Amino acid sequence: MLRSHLFGAGILWGLLTAPGLAGQEESQDTTRARAGLGGPDQVERQLETDREPREALVTLGFMSSYFDFKENLRERTGFSFSLDYSSMFWRANESLGAKKASGGMVRFFGSWELVGRGTENSGALVFKVEHRHGYSSVTPFGFGFETGYVGLVSAPFSDQGLRWTNLYWRQRFAGRRAVFLAGFLDATDFLDVYGLASPWMHNTNLAFSTGSAATGLPNDAGLGIAGAVWLSDHVYTIASLVDNAADPTQPFDGFGRFFNTREYFSSIEIGWTTAQDRAYFDNVHLTLWHSDKKSEVGDPSGWGLNFSATTFLNDNLMPYVRAGYSEDAGSLLQKSLSTGIGYQAVPGRDLLGIGFNWGQPNETTWGEGLRDQYGIELFWRWWLGEQIAVTPDLQYILRPALNTEVDSMWYLGVRARLVL
Repeated sequence: MLRSHLFGAGILWGLLTAPGLAGQEESQDTTRARAGLGGPDQVERQLETDREPREALVTLGFMSSYFDFKENLRERTGFSFSLDYSSMFWRANESLGAKKASGGMVRFFGSWELVGRGTENSGALVFKVEHRHGYSSVTPFGFGFETGYVGLVSAPFSDQGLRWTNLYWRQRFAGRRAVFLAGFLDATDFLDVYGLASPWMHNTNLAFSTGSAATGLPNDAGLGIAGAVWLSDHVYTIASLVDNAADPTQPFDGFGRFFNTREYFSSIEIGWTTAQDRAYFDNVHLTLWHSDKKSEVGDPSGWGLNFSATTFLNDNLMPYVRAGYSEDAGSLLQKSLSTGIGYQAVPGRDLLGIGFNWGQPNETTWGEGLRDQYGIELFWRWWLGEQIAVTPDLQYILRPALNTEVDSMWYLGVRARLVL
């Protein structure tokens, strides 16, 4: 019944009438307004962010001809691309096993506007390919479980190797009031989006990111469709239907799963904002999702709700409240509540953020009897150079659910990103 509701009320209607979900042409950061509804890591949004000039200690003047070439290529052909490298290092004071974890990734991503270039109703091919690798035997992705925490302290930094994340067509309609996506999608580009959701640039703990760790998220490169539409100047909807058991290392196997196995992740979101150009920051939304069972990994079917409310105060403060509830579906948490704030004195520059989370482990995933967890994350993203961001990060966990030998533990980490 729930799944039928999602299809009838969202997938069929929302997708076919589908806003700037897949990126707009304005600037973006935690203190920049933008009319799109896509997340901070959505390819076209990330490309625009990476092009923004900013003051920093270090400049790569010797690379100016390369950046000029990229800009000229974009203007002449509509083809935009970027290459970045990110590293993550962690140390914990307590652990069931290793006390250190580290890893890195290189990403090549871009967008080629092939239809209606420069118009309101353009179409583009969007792609992202990555190589994720560990520097140590335990990667940041698994470090939470290694130490006894039910959570992901750095969700993307795994040792998965070469993989796809995106390969899809993006088409805008109705003067950018609607957008439709089809292909290999990353659900975190459009699901439960808010301004501090990027594990590359903001909080790294999944409890403060998409789904609040209480969502049975599909993997990246899930074959499917998604779309969104502005219903009015203040109200929008987003919907999706994607392969629930995607394997980004073998994305094209998704055709067989999508049309034969037919195990899907579906979602519909309704949101309100003060104005379309404030949707990224002054935003309240409710997301309803359903996850079919994942036969290949054994996760049961389930469903859940996510709530998010953010606002933008005095042009430099972004407080937020976010919550998630999951009924089965193999999620990490079955209940999650987070609140926090981001502060940025100058738009596009350094960013300070702190968040607080309460989480109840999912009994279907972990069994009964695990204690609730409490977590704090504090980070400071510092632009060392125009293309170099360094982010010290401190996480404190109270009552880790899988490590009952300790009452608390902390993680001290640093993240770095170079974009070219």
